[in-house]
Amino acid sequence: MKAILGFISFVLVASGVTGLLHQWVDWMPTIFGFSRFIVPDGHEVLGYVVMTLLGGAVGFLSDAVKKHVAA
Repeated sequence: MKAILGFISFVLVASGVTGLLHQWVDWMPTIFGFSRFIVPDGHEVLGYVVMTLLGGAVGFLSDAVKKHVAA
């Protein structure tokens, strides 16, 4: 479970950060191309910020799952 949540966290954070860099600097290619289908048109920056924050929250959740299972 921890590995799955860690992977989901990585995908969300990486796609959010590369999406933000692509929007602001316009030089970073989108590594995870599917993220453009998740974020609504016209709200790209907000969508990528939410995606990055959600990835961080899932990362903290994966650490909590590890501690809860070990106890």
